[in-house]
Amino acid sequence: MTKIMLPFIRSDLAQFTAYKPHPSSDTAESVPAQFDRLDTNESPHDLPPELKEKLAWTYQQVIETNRYPDGGHETLKDAIAQYVNESSAISLSNTGANISVGNGSDELIRSLLIATCLGGEGSILIANPTFSMYGILAQTLGIPVVAVGRNETNFEIDLKAAQAAIEQTQNPPIRVVFVVHPNSPTANSLTAAELAWLRSLNEHILVVIDEAYFEFSRTTLVGELAQRPNWVILRTFSKAFRLASLRVGYCVAHPEAIAILEKVRLPYNLPSFSIAAALVALQNRTLLLESIPQTLSERAKLIEILSQQPELQVTASAANFIYLRLKPNSFDSQDAALKTFHQKLRTLGTLVRHISGGLRITVGTIEENARTINRVKAVLANLEF
Repeated sequence: MTKIMLPFIRSDLAQFTAYKPHPSSDTAESVPAQFDRLDTNESPHDLPPELKEKLAWTYQQVIETNRYPDGGHETLKDAIAQYVNESSAISLSNTGANISVGNGSDELIRSLLIATCLGGEGSILIANPTFSMYGILAQTLGIPVVAVGRNETNFEIDLKAAQAAIEQTQNPPIRVVFVVHPNSPTANSLTAAELAWLRSLNEHILVVIDEAYFEFSRTTLVGELAQRPNWVILRTFSKAFRLASLRVGYCVAHPEAIAILEKVRLPYNLPSFSIAAALVALQNRTLLLESIPQTLSERAKLIEILSQQPELQVTASAANFIYLRLKPNSFDSQDAALKTFHQKLRTLGTLVRHISGGLRITVGTIEENARTINRVKAVLANLEF
């Protein structure tokens, strides 16, 4: 196809590469018909059949596809507020005034950027490696991204560099700091030093704390929101609640911050079926979250066994995934060895994420994890560089 010029498009977009949600599935190399998808941090468990049947009935008997969905999300917001109170031992308003709902956390991130930095008013600060969508969404909106590094051992943010960036960045100044708790891809929770630094940031900076993996870490900062109106907590139904295909995220924040998000939110941003699924998930949360102990047990098993491999360096995890690297000096070419490691696992039938000098492996089912262990051992036995 002949390439044409589109002079009406922003010039900086030509430098961007479109985000591919499943990079390990997009290469030309063949993959076995049955493979273990441990590359996207999803739950390995589908919704139970009885809940699918309930949702099918709801679609047939309740949802009118010719009508717009509930644009205010009031019922869902109330249910989320009740869950947040119950799971976090706090007391939010059950009116949902502290809650905003989005088409996945991505939409909420985008809304936060629009509300704070658009029009040259601000830039954002991230600490790499971290969730890539903060930077990607900012760049698509023309918002500058300031990146600092992390400690190579425990992945703590380089706090000196972060503070210097805030003090020195002007035109536009840093308006938003994004952190993940626990971080992706490295699975570490925020340290006491990181928390102290976040608490020290003044009211002119929005602190966004992404708790996508809260149900696995059981650690939350929601309780601090009453004293910190410049903090926002992000969460999702895509992980522990098994609704990744339906794209439901939410944020918890001061009511005035929520009111601003509602101003920039797209109308009818959640389909009726997604709203119904999130409500069913919350109503049946005890059933759905029963899988968490098994995930944590399997996570511990993966870390213990893979840590015994002399070539691997496996870090502690507070999420539903683990992060491993090849030990320094294990191979002459670390990058080449890691790339080959990733590709050979794929050939054997296990998809993992190759990112930031390591491999991120989702904790799967008992059977998937057993296969992963065996395949990792088999690849390492023949990995030579």
